Amino acid sequence: MTSRDELFTTMTQQIIADLEKGELTWRQPWSSGHLVRLPLRKNDIPYSGINTIMLWLQATKKGYRSAYWMTYRQAQEMKAHVRKGEKSTTIVYFDTMLREETTPDGSESKKKIPFLKLYSVFNAEQIEGLPEAFYAPPAGDITNPEERIDKIEAFFAGTQAEIVTGVKAAYNPVLDCIQMPPFDCFEDARSYYATLAHELIHWTGHERRLQREFNLKSANKEGYAKEELIAELGACFLAADLGLEPVIHEEHAAYIQSWLAALKNDKRLIFHAAAQAQRAVSYLMNLQETKEERPVKQASIFMPATPQATPVPVSHRLPPKPPSP
Repeated sequence: MTSRDELFTTMTQQIIADLEKGELTWRQPWSSGHLVRLPLRKNDIPYSGINTIMLWLQATKKGYRSAYWMTYRQAQEMKAHVRKGEKSTTIVYFDTMLREETTPDGSESKKKIPFLKLYSVFNAEQIEGLPEAFYAPPAGDITNPEERIDKIEAFFAGTQAEIVTGVKAAYNPVLDCIQMPPFDCFEDARSYYATLAHELIHWTGHERRLQREFNLKSANKEGYAKEELIAELGACFLAADLGLEPVIHEEHAAYIQSWLAALKNDKRLIFHAAAQAQRAVSYLMNLQETKEERPVKQASIFMPATPQATPVPVSHRLPPKPPSP
């Protein structure tokens, strides 16, 4: 079985190779032309964090359309079997355990010790004998109608994030608000929701929420790159959860060089960033259950009044470009 260090190195090298070709590994599933879902366990619980990226990558490479993955033993428990010659995909499990330690004064204390386990899983299309539902690809096509989508509007409103009208999309950590151009300034609904999802991931990092460091002027290039990577991954996870297709902008090229430099310096960065992105998405999902919806606020403090909205260039709808590494 692959060792932990080998997994860190292999996964990072794969992403670096994709970035050097100008490709974003975590966005490849949407190029397959069918609805993208989060990878699922046999009990319909989604995988999360870095496992989502690893399973998406493998499914894209092999052409798997089933969202289901399971271990060899789980397949056997369902009276099914992995086809001879099929190769597994390695995923990870992170957790902590309590260890009792004796302090210098002789008292006992409990300390949380993080640990990581590796597991091997197979896609349902590598397994014979499963119920038919495990082989069925996600139903329907991705659609992004030009009008607002009630389900997604309700999700964003449920976060109770402060959203104000502005000339470009950006999260302001000082004022703790998201600035967004009007809906009708975007090319389509997909562009609006995907851009808002990116900024909303930034919003979760505020000191009153998940307390991530932000890419302020005083922050170093590596910290900036990591925060943008978290927002990029989180927006993709959220898009898959909400049934949207994330927007691919040419401006991503501006981030690729900074991500390349950061990944080459730290082979664990993608794992940490994916974990933070998943935590951000989970935080937003939990808000849907704990807070009431409120109307999205529209303010004019960032944008002078104009007779009519004009289309906003794509480059103005994304966060500022990172400095050159």
